[in-house]
Amino acid sequence: MIPDLWRNFAGKNVLLLQGPVGPFFRRLSKVLKKAGACHVHKVNFNAGDWFFYPFNAINYRGDAEAWPVFFENLLVDLRIDTVMLFGDCRYLHAVARSIARARKVETWVFEEGYVRPDFITMERDGTNAYSSVPRRSDFYRGRPEVPMREVRPVGKTFRYAAGWAVMYYLAASAGMLLFPRYRHHRSLSIAQGLFWVAAGWRKLLYRIKERNVLNYLRGQKSKRFFLMPLQTEIDAQMRVHSRFDSVQDFIEEVAASFSRYASPEYLLVIKHHPLDRGYNDYSSFIKKIGLKYGVTGRLIYIHDQHLPTLLDHAAGVLVVNSTVGLSGIHHGVPLKVLGKAIYDFDGLTFQGELTRFWYESANFTPDMSLYHRFRTFLIQHTQLNGNFYSGNVADISSVACSGSYRFCDSRQDELRNWGRNNALVPERAVEQDSAEI
Repeated sequence: MIPDLWRNFAGKNVLLLQGPVGPFFRRLSKVLKKAGACHVHKVNFNAGDWFFYPFNAINYRGDAEAWPVFFENLLVDLRIDTVMLFGDCRYLHAVARSIARARKVETWVFEEGYVRPDFITMERDGTNAYSSVPRRSDFYRGRPEVPMREVRPVGKTFRYAAGWAVMYYLAASAGMLLFPRYRHHRSLSIAQGLFWVAAGWRKLLYRIKERNVLNYLRGQKSKRFFLMPLQTEIDAQMRVHSRFDSVQDFIEEVAASFSRYASPEYLLVIKHHPLDRGYNDYSSFIKKIGLKYGVTGRLIYIHDQHLPTLLDHAAGVLVVNSTVGLSGIHHGVPLKVLGKAIYDFDGLTFQGELTRFWYESANFTPDMSLYHRFRTFLIQHTQLNGNFYSGNVADISSVACSGSYRFCDSRQDELRNWGRNNALVPERAVEQDSAEI
């Protein structure tokens, strides 16, 4: 049975651009057709894309400069009224969003879930800092906590994601001559597949090396450490939606502030991103920063410790704009956001300067009633129960109590009404909130 979510695209001419690694977009195209879509087209940009969608696809072999004209011609020639893509900060996708918006073509953006691990994000127009989700506490206060359908656990998916990634990069590397002008956000070489293999081995290694760390942090140092989850080096949310040029910049700024303003008995626990495990190691850099700012021994670098346990025992959390921030709020931990995030507003996160966070966070507690209303709204309007890497696309659905994906039609009306009633958000601004690139 096809969920109501996908039936919203019945009668549409859909164009799929780049998707997550793996067969998700190929499977999605079949579900959309069964749901009544008139036509579903796909653009491949490299041999990795082609490997997972080899038939009835458009292979774009031009360069980035020629893409705007090519894409606009596709919209016209194929009478496209709906575009779907994964990751709205990739250059080709950013251009496509801008053109589609100008031509009033509906654009749907997929991304990893805001609410992990059982959800993926599917949002109209843009995600993260481009999202139109309201970032004002007064929008959520007083909203009812509407019950939702039961969430289906997705289980462990890392082995599937790793397997698809190895296949994707091997295919992309082998077929580089077929798409010579394409530039990926990672190097398209066989080594990319090896990085994922290395990540698996390092996961086992760190489990042994760090076996006593968690007991130390939840025991002797409980509520005496600040947790700093890192993002991947290529994370577009960091590059586009923050002032930091790199993960190292983020580490140094926080460590420098920590050294000057945090109480000496506190630690700064820096947690590596699991998907960056095979690519980067910041051990040497963190040691150098510790020496530079006189906090050697107070900086602890970890990898695969149980995140919920860390959050339960942390005195506070610092993020750029990672979804770990939402998890921190969920656990009632004081949170400081240093980039742009949809959940960074009064009542949920610490709004003071970083210099004050180290000593004022002890007196700050997230408003959990506000958080639950925000989380409910977020799930009902942007989240789908499922994952990109395993299972059937047809099983991915909304858990909104109505049984349909309310985000499709109701969001803009709801936001406009709220803006008019509260005289805070002009109607035009609601439409443009996620559009600025």
